[in-house]
Amino acid sequence: MDWEPLGAAKASISPYDLLFQALALIPFSHYFFAASFLFLIFLYRFLEIHFLHDLLTLFRGDPVTLTYNSCSDLAQSVVANCKILQGRYLATPWLSSPHLQTAFLSFLGRPPPLTYRRHLFRAFDGGTIALDWLTYTDVVGGTSCMPDSSAAPKGDKTPIVIVIPGLTSDSAAAYVKHLAFNLARQGWNVVVSNHRGLGGVSLTSDCCYNAGWTEDLRKIIDHIRCEYPEAPLYAVGTSIGANILVKYLGRGWGKYSSFWCCSYMLSLGPLDM
Repeated sequence: MDWEPLGAAKASISPYDLLFQALALIPFSHYFFAASFLFLIFLYRFLEIHFLHDLLTLFRGDPVTLTYNSCSDLAQSVVANCKILQGRYLATPWLSSPHLQTAFLSFLGRPPPLTYRRHLFRAFDGGTIALDWLTYTDVVGGTSCMPDSSAAPKGDKTPIVIVIPGLTSDSAAAYVKHLAFNLARQGWNVVVSNHRGLGGVSLTSDCCYNAGWTEDLRKIIDHIRCEYPEAPLYAVGTSIGANILVKYLGRGWGKYSSFWCCSYMLSLGPLDM
């Protein structure tokens, strides 16, 4: 009978075989818990959840960081009089993620019932932009009355807020409806400037909107200023709408005499585009 040397027998066994045999001895439940833990870490980072940070800071929130021209008297006045800008911000603990907040508002936001007054604005190149109006007279007792076919009455001096939605949003978006309804309830006239091809209006030209296209905004502001010359005019931009508004301001068009009585508020502007 032939006997194989002990050292030769050990050498014939692959170290990978030994590794796989050792891994096979680990219960499957351990792999499941390890994979679940890694997936939760990935999900936590991917969704930008900051619940643990809020927990470690005892839910005190973070101070509001402002970037503005400290030499501007208007900016100093706004910061001094808006107490909310001097406090701390804390998101709802069970919605401590911007993505969860967006999903919650989209599916469970329950936008207020309202009906806009639609005005179709024709651009210089044949494009069509839907301007959806909601005036303070439309909102009565927390609901919106059925509007007539006109926008705000001619010569109205009520302050007007132009809302510029985000990338794929229009006047039907839940957050836009909440914003328009609450502004109108406070006594403002609101007009949502839908991007080309959105708001249920088809493209009627070969030009679409993008983050760097400010010509439509300039024409709309000039149009509203011409229609309501005595009404203070304000603009609110969200996401890509804020980007368009910032570029509009950077071009210096807001300094023109036809646009002297205007203010701006930017929200969630993408800074790294």
